[in-house]
Amino acid sequence: MYSTLKMLLLLGMMGSGHLITVTVPQKFENVTKGESALLQCTFVTTEQKTSDLIIQWNFLSKTSMVPQQVYYSQSGEGVISKPYEGRLKPSSSPASTNNASITISNMKVSDAGAYTCEVRNFPDVSGKTEATIIVNILEMPSVPFCAVHGDVESGHLVTLTCHSEQGSPTPSYTWTRLDQDKTNKPVLGYTDPNIGSLYIRNISQFEFGEYQCSASNDVGSATCTVELNHELGDGAIAGAVIGALLGALLIILIVLYMTHSMKKQKYKDIKETEMHSSPPPGPNLRVRPRWRMKASLPWGVATRPL
Repeated sequence: MYSTLKMLLLLGMMGSGHLITVTVPQKFENVTKGESALLQCTFVTTEQKTSDLIIQWNFLSKTSMVPQQVYYSQSGEGVISKPYEGRLKPSSSPASTNNASITISNMKVSDAGAYTCEVRNFPDVSGKTEATIIVNILEMPSVPFCAVHGDVESGHLVTLTCHSEQGSPTPSYTWTRLDQDKTNKPVLGYTDPNIGSLYIRNISQFEFGEYQCSASNDVGSATCTVELNHELGDGAIAGAVIGALLGALLIILIVLYMTHSMKKQKYKDIKETEMHSSPPPGPNLRVRPRWRMKASLPWGVATRPL
């Protein structure tokens, strides 16, 4: 019995002698777009020999279900995947320092996702061989676009919209009204901070003025402004009416010009037809002379022919 327990204990000690432990100090990393990310990974191995040490980093994006290899190293020879060439730098002497960390520069929004560090050192291949870091890319909101929707007249519903094309985390939106001295004043309406819309019901002259939208997140903020006054609607209508009148006048002028040209061409064609249809006088054709009457002579007395 004693010998059996001793044998099991010895086998357990031998088995525990071939375990490896991979750890990451930070399981979540927030990195601003354009900056560098240090993905720290350390390991402990019971095998003193590290000539067969294998280090591999894999990446799983938020939009993909298939992981892709980022970095692979075996026996001190490393290979960097093409999307990370020129941006990834592994730690120096990982075998002697037990450091499998990597640094990725110029982080992009598409770099957000899960990075897994895997270490194996034959024959030490059992135990906790991998650990994962979740990387979030922070991006400042882009300059938003502001617009006015609705009939800008007293008693009507007017909606102000604001949207940034870029920003991570997703920006939240705040509307304020600017006074004449550009100081912020609260708005009289309902604001949806998630989509950036400001609803003003039964608008009156007290709501007219300049409005500012601010899109903000953990990285920074950006703003845009829009003018809200009754002239906005009247001006749009007046512009449409003037444009329609000018278009109608242009059509009338074109029709008159074409009509005149057609009449002129028709008259010209008739004259040319008459000229070609009248034969010239022949050589035996005698032209009768015309007689001229003189008022001083008696009635019926003719003068010499012309």
